[in-house]
Amino acid sequence: MTEYNFDALLDRRGTASLKWDQYPEDVLPLWVADMDFRSPEPVIQALRQRVDHGIFGYPLGANGNPTDQPDLRQVIVERLGRLYGWQVQPEELVFVPGVVTGFNLAGYMLQSPGAGVLMQTPIYHPILQAPDNFGMVRQEASLLPVVSGDTANGASCYPLRYEIDFDAFQAAINSQTRLFILCNPHNPVGRVFRREELLQMAEICLRHRILICSDEIHCDLVFSGQRHIPIASLDAEIARNTITLMAPSKTYNIPGLKFSFAVIQNPELRQMYREASKGLVSWINVMGWVAALAAYREGQDWLDQLLLYLEANRDYVFETIQREMPQITLTKPEGTYLAWLDCRHLGLKVSPYEFFLQRAKVAFNDGKIFGKEGEGFVRLNFGCPRETLVEAVKRMGQAVGEIYS
Repeated sequence: MTEYNFDALLDRRGTASLKWDQYPEDVLPLWVADMDFRSPEPVIQALRQRVDHGIFGYPLGANGNPTDQPDLRQVIVERLGRLYGWQVQPEELVFVPGVVTGFNLAGYMLQSPGAGVLMQTPIYHPILQAPDNFGMVRQEASLLPVVSGDTANGASCYPLRYEIDFDAFQAAINSQTRLFILCNPHNPVGRVFRREELLQMAEICLRHRILICSDEIHCDLVFSGQRHIPIASLDAEIARNTITLMAPSKTYNIPGLKFSFAVIQNPELRQMYREASKGLVSWINVMGWVAALAAYREGQDWLDQLLLYLEANRDYVFETIQREMPQITLTKPEGTYLAWLDCRHLGLKVSPYEFFLQRAKVAFNDGKIFGKEGEGFVRLNFGCPRETLVEAVKRMGQAVGEIYS
């Protein structure tokens, strides 16, 4: 087994990195969901071997043949069976360049004026924006924040956890609702939904004839005591009504290589999805499928070590902010490497995003981009070496301390 060093500080500036080149050099970026860890060595070796070959022509399957890349298909099928007991056939996989492309394609497939897209807010902002891309209506079912602890003197509650408000979920649906975009594990609140929660959502969608498109891109990034359950794996009827989107991109830190896949077990739905993509969605990147095959075949040791490191980072963020900045309420994520921080008790005159950027020189995602429920929040990415994380939290604490000094 290779021992991976997740403490290594790798200089990413000047590499056309969205995360690191967006801000001045004195700013620590803990925003976009992109980890600061070197990808697994088997992935790097596979890519190097392909580069050394020196020819980058059209890959097999560029004509949309559903039987393309049999090795990769079989590896994914075996993985889904091993991890989830989910029996999927190779031809039920549809390769797409990205999960965002995948759920936008589902909306495009169903588009009609006035039709509704249901989602649980706060939500990953490309999901929030998706209905505008194909002329549909956003229908929001807010997740219910649940807190516990002492709120005396404006102190925050620990921990912040979100539950599904099924009354709100049902109330958001009308006769025009066509699509439910589920995000599980949920970005940004970090929930890994339980079987009974998934069953109830699926049954409501079946009753109202609403197609489910499930963004499960963070499915491999769940912490101890948690288990990811693909909603389509619950039973055959739910599977026929579901498009499931997964990818190795977040798991193995290869998002720039543009590879993901949809699992569509309903043949008619799968054909509709393929038809909707014609002329609009290109074939996957050849380097993307090379990396995906290597990651799924040989990346488990790296992932096992990564999860331990991320969980320790999560605990450090939670415990340190709880102890040193009690005015901030935050989630303790069950999955993802993203923490959701409620900064409304700080009493700031500017958004917390602007405050931490200007006063602490730390860049987060501004909570408002995830919907109105995100006003006064920031999203923190703890997928980075501990030294970077410690420095960022130290800067945060100093900036918050100056408010009360």
